[in-house]
Amino acid sequence: MPHTKNAPKCLAEVKGRRILDWGLHALRSAGLREIVFVGGYRIEQVQTEYPGLTYCHNADWPNNNILMSLMHAEFHMDDGFVCAYSDILYRPEIVSNLMRSLHEITLVCDTAWRTRYRKRTEHPENDAEKVASVGNRVVAIGRHLPGEIAHGEYTGIARFGPDGTVQLRDAYHRAKSLYNGRPFQSASTFQKAFLIDLYQEMLNADIPIHLMETAGGYMEIDTNQDFRIAREEW
Repeated sequence: MPHTKNAPKCLAEVKGRRILDWGLHALRSAGLREIVFVGGYRIEQVQTEYPGLTYCHNADWPNNNILMSLMHAEFHMDDGFVCAYSDILYRPEIVSNLMRSLHEITLVCDTAWRTRYRKRTEHPENDAEKVASVGNRVVAIGRHLPGEIAHGEYTGIARFGPDGTVQLRDAYHRAKSLYNGRPFQSASTFQKAFLIDLYQEMLNADIPIHLMETAGGYMEIDTNQDFRIAREEW
C-alpha cells in the first residue's frame, strides 16, 4: 500500500517499466513465448493490459497461497516449464543460464542475498527463503534455516523438465491428500503452504533438486522500502 490499493503489485513501475514487464522481457529473451499468468487479486487489470498471455484465475486467493496458486496452471506444465514470482525483478541472463540446466529441477539461488538484506530493514533476512546445499544439490530450503548455513536465497525462479514436472505434480497431489486442511511443513494448513514447503517435502522424499547460482541480478519487492530501493538501484 498504497501502490496495491487499486492494482496488483506486478503493475507497479520501476524505472519506467512495470514489474511484470521486466519479468516478461527476461522470459522472452530466453526464448520463452508461451507465458501463463496465474493471478487472483484484480487479475482483470492484467488481462486487459496483457491480452496475449494465457490466464489461470486463482479465485480463492485470499484463502490459499503460492503453492496452490501455481498449481492452478498444472495443465500447462506437461512439457516442462519455468516459473517465477511476479513481484521480483531479475535480469534476462538469469533465465538464459537457467535454460541451459541439465537437471530436471533447478532453483535459482542468489548468493549475494545477505548484502541485499543489509538495506532491507523492513524485511529481515530471517524471512528469506533460504537454501542450504552441498555442491549444486539442494539439501534444505525454508525461512527457518539459519543465515549462517544458507548458501543463498531462493529467488522464486525455477525450471522443471518433463520428469521434474511429473515429480512436482505427484508430490503436490500426494501431499494434498495427506495434509488437506492440516499443518504442512512450515504452513499452518496445506492451503496456506508456500512453494518452498513442497520443495522441502520433495527433498525429504529424496527427490533431487539442484540450484543455479546468481550473484545478484535479482530483487524482491515486498515492502515500500524495497520499492524505493528498486527505483533507486535497479
